[in-house]
Amino acid sequence: MGMDRMGPQKMEKLTPGWQTFDHVADIGIRGMGQSIEEAFENGACALFSLVVDDLSKISPVRKKKIACASFDLTGLFVAWINNLIAISDMEQMVFGRFSVAVKETSLSGIAIGEKWSFEKHGRGIEVKGATFTEATVRKENGLWIAQCVVDV
Repeated sequence: MGMDRMGPQKMEKLTPGWQTFDHVADIGIRGMGQSIEEAFENGACALFSLVVDDLSKISPVRKKKIACASFDLTGLFVAWINNLIAISDMEQMVFGRFSVAVKETSLSGIAIGEKWSFEKHGRGIEVKGATFTEATVRKENGLWIAQCVVDV
């Protein structure tokens, strides 16, 4: 599943993947998966689909380890996204593949990508941070959903 502008109220049939959704001043990101890990990984894909023109152009050249924890699963998803944004900004990298393990309210993961290049990746939207606006991690119709609104 790729980018889909379907709003949260219109979700009828869910399938694993990712999507973005409109929000008044910002943009929502949503990951869906058979497991909570897959939902977090797909949520990260939704994030980077905003940052670059085409996720498939990101080569798997470098791996970055990421670990975070929070008070609940929703906070953990927001922390995961904010960690990705921070590493991307500090190291001028973009990521297109992710692998995470979630244990209670802790996450250890790997983001795989490369140095950002305007010529290769284009310039999407600058994402400043993940917020708790419309943030949720829940199981619905057999799929895990992880979402939040990002400040752009």
